[in-house]
Amino acid sequence: MDFNGSDPLPGPRTEDQLPHTAQAAAKIVIVGGFGVGKTTMVGSVSEIRPLTTEETMTQAGIGIDDNYGSETKTATTVAMDFGRISITEQLVLYLFGTPGQQRFWFLWNGLFEGALGAVVLVDTRRLEVSFDVMGRLEERGVPFVVAVNSFPDAPRYPIAELRQALDLAENIPMVDCDVRRRASSRDVLLTLVRFLHSLALTGSPS
Repeated sequence: MDFNGSDPLPGPRTEDQLPHTAQAAAKIVIVGGFGVGKTTMVGSVSEIRPLTTEETMTQAGIGIDDNYGSETKTATTVAMDFGRISITEQLVLYLFGTPGQQRFWFLWNGLFEGALGAVVLVDTRRLEVSFDVMGRLEERGVPFVVAVNSFPDAPRYPIAELRQALDLAENIPMVDCDVRRRASSRDVLLTLVRFLHSLALTGSPS
């Protein structure tokens, strides 16, 4: 799922330095299984032209990569996606999208280094993939929120049912989203920022 169909930004993407008002920056990772929309999310929300490391999918991945629900996908991230968004005039988020195939998960350790928090993208057609993803974040102590990406042909469930199916703690935010829409992706990031702020105020672990 690429970002060619994403909402356009209101104006040209900037390619230069940070806004002069920026006072703080944070590294955020976007994680999830294969084809859940990580590249699309980074591309739709980034205020700079996103860096992607997508390669054309080949026959070599058949039987190795689980592409259920993404049979029409023709390219896949093999290292990372990178983008940037100014949440406020003072706060800038650097976004790092991780590769989804399990054979590339060894790259996650480096991408997690220095990350303030994470967004776990979920596809309701393949919830089982999310357990390993969330487990890796918990092992490293990276706080995260869960965003359920809306695919046209994916079944819809109430958030409460999905939370129970994922055995997700009540304090961890879980939201619906459509990562093709910039406003929706930005709302997910704002949910993460608010969650991180609440953890900082209470001194609670994730």
